[in-house]
Amino acid sequence: MYKNILVPVAVDHGPHLDEVLEVARRLRAEGGRITALTVAEAIPPYVAQYLPEGQEAQTRESIRHDLTGELEAASDVDVRVVTGHAGMTIVDYAERHGVDCIVMHSHRPGLQDYFLGSTAARVVRHAPCSVVVLR
Repeated sequence: MYKNILVPVAVDHGPHLDEVLEVARRLRAEGGRITALTVAEAIPPYVAQYLPEGQEAQTRESIRHDLTGELEAASDVDVRVVTGHAGMTIVDYAERHGVDCIVMHSHRPGLQDYFLGSTAARVVRHAPCSVVVLR
């Protein structure tokens, strides 16, 4: 059983979030915690210069608000939204916050990552902890 479980959630997570959270709950030790993490892609500087100041922070807050609303019934899940590249940021977050298990869903694989989506493949290769991937 795991004490600190991270559940990466894509902005367009689709219908699999409940399934992933249920697996995370089964793996959680008594007194453990689950964190749902969404990574908002960073806005490139050449685009950001044309956007209103604070747009990135506003986007993160909007994503957090929407995900918190969807998880309203899941009072046992903390919601976090950060900016970065999904695969690398998930691994970095897990290292910095002492995560001992990552539970995620793999979807939309490309040709080079036929069995796992590219983000899931990167997390599996580089994570500092156990990774459970649902298909």
